[in-house]
Amino acid sequence: MSTIPATLPGGTWSLGDLTVTRFGYGAMQLAGPGVMGPPADHDGALAVLREAVALGITHIDTADAYGPHITNQLIREALHPYPDALRIVTKVGAFRDEQGGWPPAREPEDLRRAVHHNLDRLGLERLDVVNLRLGDAQGPRPGPVTEAFETLVELRQQGLIRHLGVSNATAEQVAEARAIAPIVCVQNMYNLAHRQDDELIDELAEQGIAYVPFFPLGGFSPLQSSALTAVAARLDATPMSVALAWLLQRSPNILLIPGTSSVAHLRENIAGAGLSLSEEDLAELDRIGR
Repeated sequence: MSTIPATLPGGTWSLGDLTVTRFGYGAMQLAGPGVMGPPADHDGALAVLREAVALGITHIDTADAYGPHITNQLIREALHPYPDALRIVTKVGAFRDEQGGWPPAREPEDLRRAVHHNLDRLGLERLDVVNLRLGDAQGPRPGPVTEAFETLVELRQQGLIRHLGVSNATAEQVAEARAIAPIVCVQNMYNLAHRQDDELIDELAEQGIAYVPFFPLGGFSPLQSSALTAVAARLDATPMSVALAWLLQRSPNILLIPGTSSVAHLRENIAGAGLSLSEEDLAELDRIGR
């Protein structure tokens, strides 16, 4: 069994006036296959959420589109009333169709409806952080964000949202959103093999803005790299542990939200992220996505 460190790897970071653990938990995998429908093991899903909080995690990432509605319902069932330190980050801007697709839903009325659905299903009066999901299932796409982001700003002014962020966004869209209102995080696909946001991460770090990589372990296709395998073998660790540890050491503003539907795997992820990588390890790993 993996040994859990006394404190979570990476310490903490601030999302505006909210402090969260840099090692968080992504709830997407709690839904059924293809992120559709209920989990095969309902009690197991509740156990993972409760274990995450018991281990000290204070950052849970979700979306009402997961399931749809399933992960938010599970979070409420498992954890409500929520611990004072727990921060739930959600996203709006897409919904699920009957084929399991992720069509955009960024018209003002779509966004208002989605925020209220998140509030209702999570059992909250105000959402800690809401990310505006942009692009599509294939990744970020250029395009204006002003109307959609201003809608969320209005909802924040109404007291329904505490802080804002953007997800699946280009650097230009991040800049456009920041010109309208402050953001506390950017959530994009990023990992050892997908390094397109290196410059953006460094810019955000200088501004005190979190960068939250989704698919930190490659998503539905796990990371494959001979260099990653070699470093893992040298450290007597799994490649996935090394990949998580690399992200935490890549920049202090990176927050991890690896997902799992297994308590054992959750504990393995935490232990793995605490690996100490040498300068030699980091240099070898740094060449993977270049």
